[in-house]
Amino acid sequence: MDELDKLKKEWQSREQELPKISYNSIYKMLLKKSSSIVKWIFIISVIELLFWISLYVIIPEDNMEVMNEMGIGDIMFYSNIVHFIIFGVFIFLFYKNYQSIQVTDNTKMLMQNILNTRKTVRYFVYYNLGMFVLVSIAIDSYFYSRSHQLYEIMDFASKGIPEEGFATTFIISQIIVGILVIGLLILFYWLVYGILLKRLNRNYKELKKMDD
Repeated sequence: MDELDKLKKEWQSREQELPKISYNSIYKMLLKKSSSIVKWIFIISVIELLFWISLYVIIPEDNMEVMNEMGIGDIMFYSNIVHFIIFGVFIFLFYKNYQSIQVTDNTKMLMQNILNTRKTVRYFVYYNLGMFVLVSIAIDSYFYSRSHQLYEIMDFASKGIPEEGFATTFIISQIIVGILVIGLLILFYWLVYGILLKRLNRNYKELKKMDD
């Protein structure tokens, strides 16, 4: 039994004797828990951004050369910059949510801040998954339509890989890799942000009971 459950039990057993004190105690506990959850959402999103930036920085030069020779090096560079900026905007919103919850002084406002945080996290997850799918489809379609150029740039002929059927094999392999990455991203968001949102939702339900 955690501290919140103990307070609730005490409140129920001594409702007539100390209703106001218990109410305030439970509210403060829910405020503290909610603030901690939103803080972790902010911290994890910062770590995630740093991870993606570091991953982009350590991309092998050979891969970048292929992108440049295929004519999309600059497009990929600027699209990544825009993506990281949008990612940063979400992080700023998470920080604002955290700040708002910290200075909350009533139940209704805390409930509204919790709803705002949940909405921001959902948009964040939808954006990241949606962008990955759209970018993957765009790049794969572009490479598939120029499979002969890609075949020559990658010099597959010297490796004994026939050009016949190369385009089909390439697109199938890209689809499989894309599905695996999307699956891992969904699993990550479900395990990390999903669990945090469930805890935040429990706090919201407790506050709603208190407010009724």
